[in-house]
Amino acid sequence: MSAFERLHSAIQYHVVNSMGWRALRPLQDAAIDPILAGEHALLLAPTAGGKTEAAMFPLLSRMLAENWSGTSVLYICPIKALLNNLEARLARYATLVGRRVALWHGDVGQGDRRRIVAEPPDILLTTPESVEAMLIFRRADHAGLFGNLRAAVVDELHAFAGDHRGWHLLSVLERASRVAGRDLQRIGLSATIGNPEELLGWLAGSAKGNRCVVSPSADDPMPPEVLVDHVGSLDNAAVVISRLHRGEKRLVFCDSRSRTEKLASALRGLGVSTFVSHSSLSADERRRAETAFSEARDCVIVATSTLELGVDVGDLDRVIQIDAPGTVASFLQRLGRTGRRPGTRRNCLFLATTDEALLQAAGLLHLWSTGYVEPVEPPPEPFQVFAQQILALVLQEGRIGRHTWSHWIGRVPAFVQMRREDVAAVLDHMVASGILVEDEGMLAIGPDGEREYGRKNFLEVCSVFLSPPEFTVFHGREELGRVHESTFAAPRDGPAVLSLAGRSWTVKSLDWTRRVAYVEPSAGRGRSRWLGDPRPLGFALCRAMRSVLASDETSPRWSRRAAEKLAELREEFAWVEERHTTLLREADGTLRWWTFAGAAANRALAAALGCEEPGKRGVENLWLAVDEVSTDALRETAAQGLSAPAPVSPARDRKDVKFDACLPSSLVASASSGLARAHALAVCSTPVVATGLDFATGEST
Repeated sequence: MSAFERLHSAIQYHVVNSMGWRALRPLQDAAIDPILAGEHALLLAPTAGGKTEAAMFPLLSRMLAENWSGTSVLYICPIKALLNNLEARLARYATLVGRRVALWHGDVGQGDRRRIVAEPPDILLTTPESVEAMLIFRRADHAGLFGNLRAAVVDELHAFAGDHRGWHLLSVLERASRVAGRDLQRIGLSATIGNPEELLGWLAGSAKGNRCVVSPSADDPMPPEVLVDHVGSLDNAAVVISRLHRGEKRLVFCDSRSRTEKLASALRGLGVSTFVSHSSLSADERRRAETAFSEARDCVIVATSTLELGVDVGDLDRVIQIDAPGTVASFLQRLGRTGRRPGTRRNCLFLATTDEALLQAAGLLHLWSTGYVEPVEPPPEPFQVFAQQILALVLQEGRIGRHTWSHWIGRVPAFVQMRREDVAAVLDHMVASGILVEDEGMLAIGPDGEREYGRKNFLEVCSVFLSPPEFTVFHGREELGRVHESTFAAPRDGPAVLSLAGRSWTVKSLDWTRRVAYVEPSAGRGRSRWLGDPRPLGFALCRAMRSVLASDETSPRWSRRAAEKLAELREEFAWVEERHTTLLREADGTLRWWTFAGAAANRALAAALGCEEPGKRGVENLWLAVDEVSTDALRETAAQGLSAPAPVSPARDRKDVKFDACLPSSLVASASSGLARAHALAVCSTPVVATGLDFATGEST
């Protein structure tokens, strides 16, 4: 019997007859047996690889064969846009076999939520924050919502696992599982990653049952068409895009919202039909743009990584990348947007606007050519998430015993590894600071907890991240999106002009109390601001950038302009070699250790050396600033510091995590991850060469 024949007969019938499919894709076929057997699974495939169906067809089959009732499946996504995009597709599959799907996230109205509570759907599409909201509101019927749960599907799992939101996800799954009274079958969907077994182990946690990574090899008869070009500026990139591939549908990725807006405005000024998608646009504005783009032909949509995560915008002809993404995994996601039609090739054009971006793009392709894909490493010691979960449990239960938190979240791997004295220190601090109150070993919300987190019925507790101080922008009654308050702070002659949805708007009035801006269309050139630190580059990519500089080879994937600029960079960095790191005196007098190790490893080195000062940019992806020291002493001191207990640095790299007030000062520092320390030690194991510096005199030579 084939795997397909093991599906419920109703699923088989509708796949063949209602949907007209001739065959399942390899991933969909390979996922049937382990999911039908109840195994925890990680399904790996590129964008548009059929991962959703691979998970849901066998789960719907189990639902029918085992007569599941009530809400039995949670389908969790990292962004609301992806949930909205999936709703119609999953609703169709469910309806064909007499089951229902519903959507619950921050944009879903109270009426729809009440209907879900009154008539629970079979499949609930949601986010971790919305699951949290359902759990902490005591008036909610927890047993009605979660008592029948059997499985949880986590889409774009890699997008969760790499930061604190992943620990929040695992925590709410543990709590929902306790309400259900059973371990949930956990199924992760992801693009290709470098450590699938470890990621599946992280997702399954301590849940019982077998585990299976499903990743069938996919033959690609047509190699992708990839080219790197150097254009020098964003305006030049707009000109190139306006002249290339006319008559085709092009998706352009920018890795910041402000540059997305700026490029979209420039393209419209050049007469290109242009749409915009990023997370700060209103849901209606984003949906209109994505729908219009999916139905058009000769057009461009400029987007941030939100369109990397599987949102369907139709059949694309081209992907264009401004500068370079930070990982091979991200590049593969974007590349996979193209080449879906028979006879077409996957493609990506990099347009580098700076020398550093060009080097990063060249390094990324060098790394890709070796078959490397980054591992996903959850952050260590998430004390902030632990504190958030204590608050959430107190709200959920009214009060909890000092030690009964472990009954709910004690199986989350990160919390299992926490030292008892650290857990006690967190709880003691929360009580001492008034965030909690304790009475005979029972914990409840304290006055400072009410004041700090009680706004909007404790909605602040539902998310582990801070919301930036943003204004909601309206044109009449139509919401356009949100911009950071600093958009209006700079002095100007006349009213402010901002850019949103690729168009310019004159600010007519500001309501600072309600944080609302009212605008009208403008012919001027606008500017908007959003705050967000760029993601640090990893060790492997920075080493690949070093390899590009140290080599004299060229690539057929470099344009003539890119090859000429890279030749100039190689001449400028002629001192770079593969076999050693370099200590160099810069023109501004700074002594820099060029490690090419990535920001995380460099922060670990700086912490071990004791040379990183809070508030100063002494650490970058390729180098860190160091004190006057000999090369041998530099390596020895760093190695000794790294061999001690994990060095910590000020928590400025996690400004967006909101629960620092719940922690004693000793735990508000961020420990270097094990992977970062391993990379830092690798740096220490190679020689350091001082270029142009005489340590005997301390003077340049």
